[in-house]
Amino acid sequence: MISIDSLHIGNRTLLLSIGLWPYQQSKLVQFQIVLLFVILTTCIIFQFTIFLTSKCTLDLFINVFSSAFFFLFLVIQYTSFCVNIKVRLLNIYNDLTDMNEINIMKKYGSYAKRYTIGLMLIFTIFAPVIILYPFWPHIPDILLSTNKSLSRPPLSGMFATEYFIDQKKYFYWILLHGYAALFLGIIALLAAGTLLIAYLQHACGLFRIASYRLEQALVVDTLRKGGPRNKNLIYMKLIRAVDMHREAMKFSDTSVSKFKVMFFFMIVVGVISASLNFFRLFQALLFRYDAEELLLPLVSVITYISYIFIGDYVGQEIIDHNNDVFATAYNIQWYAASLNIQKMVLFLLQRSTKVFSLNIAGLIVGSLEGAVSLLSTILSYFTVLYSTRT
Repeated sequence: MISIDSLHIGNRTLLLSIGLWPYQQSKLVQFQIVLLFVILTTCIIFQFTIFLTSKCTLDLFINVFSSAFFFLFLVIQYTSFCVNIKVRLLNIYNDLTDMNEINIMKKYGSYAKRYTIGLMLIFTIFAPVIILYPFWPHIPDILLSTNKSLSRPPLSGMFATEYFIDQKKYFYWILLHGYAALFLGIIALLAAGTLLIAYLQHACGLFRIASYRLEQALVVDTLRKGGPRNKNLIYMKLIRAVDMHREAMKFSDTSVSKFKVMFFFMIVVGVISASLNFFRLFQALLFRYDAEELLLPLVSVITYISYIFIGDYVGQEIIDHNNDVFATAYNIQWYAASLNIQKMVLFLLQRSTKVFSLNIAGLIVGSLEGAVSLLSTILSYFTVLYSTRT
């Protein structure tokens, strides 16, 4: 028997750090959620307030909306998980009495942990680079202890904001607010994203158990003993395999359907923001090379592309594992069984004509093809933006 809580263990620390651990909802955790939400939303608000004090130009519009929509992307996911964190798990663990089935679930649980550890290592490596990025031009002067006065990097290259205060005097407080929103948002994105990966890896394990049960249903030794008792045993094993396959599909749909509204808004906001940030990168690199303007667009573009391809890759794994169930049903020695059993297997094979995939908010299908389609949409909007400036 496997505890359902084991599904969360791989990223429990991440979920606790942002107040999303579903089994600990104290007043302190509620304060933690409100604080993080306030930091993210105020970062968005103070980017739009720049239109109150500055002339609205196309460049300013693109800079503000590209960064503000990136933070909005982070807020949407965090808010959705605050509301829907307790995805109902199916009570099927008590049926896993076979040690091989238990080992299969542990194996896919370890896959989810590897995703979490790998993504956290990448974030840990690049976080110091992002923090020190605005100060790179001054690091040689600091290390060499020169008497040259150090000018503060302009905030406009990173966050186009208006706090209605002296930005030079409170430069580091404003920068701290921006970095707090950026890093807390990315940590929330990692926590929520790795939790979804854990759910879908869990679903892959259920599909693999369904394949394993089909393999065990028609073993050679059982087929050679053609008595009624063994036929009933084969029937029961086939039924258990079909039940597990149905539960795997149901669990996959449940894991995604809870967040369909979130995915819809994330796709819309993400496509717009990614297109604008691609355009900002293109401008900064080709027209007016400004290293300070590369930070946030580069971080956001890398975040979007990683989210798209990792999410759709896991969705592709669901499709492949579902197809493996029918490949197993085709490859087992069904031809050596009785006619009634052959009819049962044939009925199962007929189900393979219906493709099972994860529908993401009715906009795309969770697959590598869906990832390419979403990326091509982003590049199409980028092309439109570029054509307006030429």
